[in-house]
Amino acid sequence: MTGKNVWVASFAAAVVIAIVLQLAGSPSVAANDQSSAANAEVKIDNFSFGPQTVTVPVGATVTWTNRDDIPHTVVSTDGLFNSKVRDTDEKFSYTFAKAGTYPYYCSVHPKMTGKVVVQ
Repeated sequence: MTGKNVWVASFAAAVVIAIVLQLAGSPSVAANDQSSAANAEVKIDNFSFGPQTVTVPVGATVTWTNRDDIPHTVVSTDGLFNSKVRDTDEKFSYTFAKAGTYPYYCSVHPKMTGKVVVQ
């Protein structure tokens, strides 16, 4: 390659890199702009829901997994959702369509309580 060709190739590479960097910072391709809802996991263990309060956006799905060796349920106090009895490692999921605060409990062990806050 001659000196001129090396300069042109270097300049072209610099332009390509600048364009790629510009596009990477562009809001139209930023990963944060994807419309997927943030989902949440709640573990049932040692007769408690953990975390006890979960905050999610509208449209998110919360999944409860029973890690206890005792059966449990997940029942909202307002009747919005009501799982069947879940044995060890069984799951229950619910997708929240509206903003609000949704307290819940285990119907087998009513002192077990939790809350989902949907924003």
